[in-house]
Amino acid sequence: MKERVQSALNKIKPSLQADGGDVELIEAGEDGIVKVKLTGACGSCPMSQMTLKMGIERILKEEVPEVKEVISV
Repeated sequence: MKERVQSALNKIKPSLQADGGDVELIEAGEDGIVKVKLTGACGSCPMSQMTLKMGIERILKEEVPEVKEVISV
């Protein structure tokens, strides 16, 4: 599962990097919980939780159905 999550994140990264941010995969647990770290501009952006839930989590759930939740660490 970790490889598929990383592959999906690689598709998201260019959009985040265009705004000066990035996302790093910390852990993809067998329980369906994916832990990521938002870095760069995304780390301090007030909209980062919306980006995380409405963007990253939605796309990961579409690409990897086993994903239940994405949290920022």
